[in-house]
Amino acid sequence: MKNTFENIDDYIFLFPEIEDTLKELRKIIHAQNPEIEEYIGYQMPAFKYKNKPLVYFAGYKKHIGFYPGAEGIKNFEDEFKIRKYKFSKGAVQFPLKEELPAELIRKIVQFRMDEIENKKS
Repeated sequence: MKNTFENIDDYIFLFPEIEDTLKELRKIIHAQNPEIEEYIGYQMPAFKYKNKPLVYFAGYKKHIGFYPGAEGIKNFEDEFKIRKYKFSKGAVQFPLKEELPAELIRKIVQFRMDEIENKKS
């Protein structure tokens, strides 16, 4: 049976072993701008800015998946390679055995907000 939840608190509750890390990630995202809003998208914690999808995250056994979209990944590929993070077209994996890369997350969220601002007509 698939877990369903109505908000990010319910989602985080499903991961007691990494609850603090997920809460820290959420706090880092919100600290970027007071206009960032939460929602559930694709059964994951999701955040929007100016009513546009900003980033998503998901908890896994050995990592946290962070989903900033294709441009968000492409722009930071070199840094992911330096840190030896696994990544794909739309996601990067932050290993649970390492500290969250707070500064990198801030840069990615800022990049995505700038991207949203610049796409406005």
